[in-house]
Amino acid sequence: MPHRKDIILLFTTRIIRMFCYGFLAVILALYLTEAGLTEKQVGLLFTLTFAGDAVITLWLTTRADGFGRKRTLLIGALLMLGAGIVFVLTRNIVVLAAAAIIGVISPNDKEIGPFLAVEQAGLTQLVSDQSRTRLFAWYNLGGSFSSAFGALAGGWLAQWLQSQGWSALESYRFILFGYALGGLVLGILFLGVSPAIEAAKTQNQNKKVLGLHRSRNVVLKLSALFSIDAFAGGLLVQSMMAYWFHVKFGVDTGILGSIFFGANILAGISALLAVKLAEKIGLINTMVFTHIPSNILLMLVPLMPSLPLAIGVLLLRFSISQMDVPTRQSYTVAVVDPDERSAAAGVTAIARSVGAAISPALTGVFFSIPVLFSAPFFLSGGLKIIYDLLLFREFRSLKPPEEEMIRH
Repeated sequence: MPHRKDIILLFTTRIIRMFCYGFLAVILALYLTEAGLTEKQVGLLFTLTFAGDAVITLWLTTRADGFGRKRTLLIGALLMLGAGIVFVLTRNIVVLAAAAIIGVISPNDKEIGPFLAVEQAGLTQLVSDQSRTRLFAWYNLGGSFSSAFGALAGGWLAQWLQSQGWSALESYRFILFGYALGGLVLGILFLGVSPAIEAAKTQNQNKKVLGLHRSRNVVLKLSALFSIDAFAGGLLVQSMMAYWFHVKFGVDTGILGSIFFGANILAGISALLAVKLAEKIGLINTMVFTHIPSNILLMLVPLMPSLPLAIGVLLLRFSISQMDVPTRQSYTVAVVDPDERSAAAGVTAIARSVGAAISPALTGVFFSIPVLFSAPFFLSGGLKIIYDLLLFREFRSLKPPEEEMIRH
C-alpha cells in the first residue's frame, strides 16, 4: 500500500484522541459539579463547548484544503492541549466557558474539533472508492474501542485514586491533565504526516462558498438533517448519561467506566458490521434501517425497573447504534468533488456541532426537574427516528460512485 505510513499515523491519532475523549467523558460532569457548578451551569457549559466547536471547526475545515490539512490538524491539537490545561487550572465559570468556546474539550465520547473532517478527507485521498467505506469502518472501530478503554481507564482510575486518599476533585483533575497531555502527543504525531493527504491543486474556477461549489446544495441539505440527529444526540452526551445512571441508580465511577467500555466496544463492532450490509443494500439504506431500531431501544432504557435491565437495553442499543456512522461519513465524502471533501466533512460536522450545542443545556434543565429527569431519552430517540425518515426520503436516489458503478 503506497500510503501505508500516513494511514497508520491517522489511525493512531484517531485512537489516541478517542481514548482521551472516553477518558474524560465519564468524569467531566462529575468534576464540574464537584468544583461547585450547578446542573444547569454544567449543561450551559457543554452547550458553549459545542457552540465554540462549531465556529472554530467551521473556520478551520472550510479552509483546510487550501490552507493545508496537516497545518489544520496541528492547530486542532494545540487547541486540545490548551483547553485541557485551562480546565485543570481553574474552577472559574467565565474562564472555563472561554476555554470551552475557543479550545477543544470533549464532554462526550464523540469527535470534537477539526480532526474528523480533515482526517477523513485525507484518508479518502489515499484509497479507492471501493475501499473507502471499509477503511472508515476500521477507523471508527479503532476509535470506538479506544474510547471504550478510555472510559474504563478514566472511571476506574478516579475510583482508585479516591481509594488512596485523593479527594474526588483531585482525582478528576488528574484525569483532565491526562487529556491535555493527549493533545501534546497528537501534535507531535501530526508532524509526521506527509503531503499525500493534501488536496490536489485544481483549476476549478467555480465560486466557492464555505469551501463548496458543485455540491453545495447536497451538503447543505445533508447538514440540515445531520443537525437534527445531533441535536437529539446532544440531549444524551456520555457525560450526561453517566450522570443519569449515577443519580438514578447510585452507580459509582468505576461501574460507569465499565458500562461505557462495553457500550463503545459494541458500537465499534457495529460500525465494522455495517460494511457488509452496505455492500448489499447501499449506504443510505444501512444508515436508516439500523438507526431506527437503535433509537427505539434508547427510549426503552429509562423504562427499565432495575440497573441490570437498563444496562442490558443500553448495550443492546449500542450493538447497532453506530452502523450509520462509517456509512454516513463515507457517503458524505463520496457525493462531492475531491477538492470539496474537507469542506463537506467539515460543514456537516459543524451542523452536527450546532445541533448538539443547544441540547445539553436543555438536558440540564430536565435533570433539575424530578418529573422530567428521564425525558431526554424519549425526546432524543423520537427526534432521531424523524431524522431517519427524512434522510431516506431525500437521499435514497442519490448514489455514491461505487453504487452507481454497480447500477450501470
